[in-house]
This record gives sequence, structure tokens and C-alpha cells, in this order.
Amino acid sequence: MWTQKKTRWGTHFALIVICFVMCIPALYALQSATLTLEQTAFPPPRLFPPGDNLLPNLRNLFEKLNFGGLIINTTLVSLVIVIGKTVLALLAGLAFVYFNFVGKTVLFFFILLTLLMPTEIILLPLFRMMSQIGWGQSSPRLALTVPFLATAVGAFLFRQHFSNIPRELVEAAQIDGATPLRFMTTVLVPMSWNVIVAHSLIQFISSWNQYIWPLFIVSDPSQQLIQVGVRNAINFSTPPDYAILMAAGVVASLPPLILFVLLQKQFMSGFAITRDK
Repeated sequence: MWTQKKTRWGTHFALIVICFVMCIPALYALQSATLTLEQTAFPPPRLFPPGDNLLPNLRNLFEKLNFGGLIINTTLVSLVIVIGKTVLALLAGLAFVYFNFVGKTVLFFFILLTLLMPTEIILLPLFRMMSQIGWGQSSPRLALTVPFLATAVGAFLFRQHFSNIPRELVEAAQIDGATPLRFMTTVLVPMSWNVIVAHSLIQFISSWNQYIWPLFIVSDPSQQLIQVGVRNAINFSTPPDYAILMAAGVVASLPPLILFVLLQKQFMSGFAITRDK
């Protein structure tokens, strides 16, 4: 009994140490965000105690670097992408599980094959396409959202989830005369909220962290996204004000972090494969 308790406490201590080590970059960024330019300009970096310049740094971000507008832009773009990807992924999962058509397996294989293609491969062709359409100049939000409304991850996730739902429900819905869309909205969606939340959270974080594509396609600074704003914070002053930069990183990380904390239970349940599904 004593050996088991000793092993358990040792495991917990090791996990606490590992978690602390993993949190060091975030803690250092938060600490640096409270300092002044002079306190961050000379090595070694000041690790303790925290400074008292956090509010002025945040004020500079929102008043001089337009972080409020960047957060609104990023939120709108992320919500459009999340909603579009979730709806299309639901329809794709419905089609691949409950419909029989020629080439279904081959088509699903090619959809999964797109997961092996890094995003950087499509940037140049996509940039040329958006330039020809004119979205890069006239409608940057369309260029930031429409090319990313489909997702192989979502199609795979909902296909696997729908495959675990008993077929008896499909037969009962067919007997009641339910159409496929009605079956999806009244049966599949209520049974899939955890998976929907997990998928939406993944896609929201991915959309929130877009950097290279907005940097390519958006020329108007007022239409930019938050990660580009974080990068531009390095140019706030000369020499670079790393306190402002760290404050920008902390602010940009808060919305996805808060969302993950609020939806953590649903996120973990969304990937749990149980007999109840």
C-alpha cells in the first residue's frame, strides 16, 4: 500500500514538473508584458518580480496598433470558416455513411490524401486565383474565408462518428418518411454535439492562427488578422519593444485559450469512442 502511494505521489510530482516546464514560455511572455522598454532592452532578462507597465502596454496595442479592430476581423473570419467547415463536414459525413454512389471509397481516399499536402504548396496558385478574381483587393474577407470552407479533417471525423451510430435509427427514420436532411438535423446533429464542438474548436484555433495567407492576400492594414498584428508589434518602436511584442502575443492567445477552457469537457468527449455513440 505504501509503495503504491509513493509511486502515485512520484508520478504526480513528475507531471507537475513537466507541466511547469511547458508553461515557462507562456509565463515568461506574461512577465515580459509587464515590463518597460528599458527593462527588456538589456540582458539578462528580468524574470521576477513582475513590472507595473502591463496596462500602458495594452493601451498602446489597442490605441496605436488597432488590436481591437484586428481581433474583430479575426473573430469574424474564424466564425465564418468554422460554420462553413462544420456544415460541409456534416453533409460530407452524411453522404459517405448513408449514401451509396459509384466511387465513394476512391473519393474518400482522395479527400484524405489532401491531408498530406502542406498548406504552403497551394499558396502561390491560390494567390494567383484570388488575384484573377479580384478578391485580394476588393473583398479580402472572401479571400480569407471561401478557400478554406472545406476540410478533410471534418469529413473524416464526422464519417467515423456517424459510422458508430446504430443503423436502426436510419431504418426508423426511413419508416417515418424522414428525408436525409431532416434525419441529419433531428437525429444526427443532436447526437453529435460533442463532435461538432471538438471540430469547431480545432477549426477556430486554426483559423485564428492564420499568418502567411493573410500576409500574402491582405494589403489594407485595417483588414488584417491578429497574428499579422502580433508580428507588426515588433515595429512599434526602435529599438524593438519586446514588452509590447510579448503583450501582443498574450492578447492574441487569450480568445482561443478562453474558448478551450470553456469547452474542454465537450472537446474531450468529442474524441471519446464509446458504445453509447
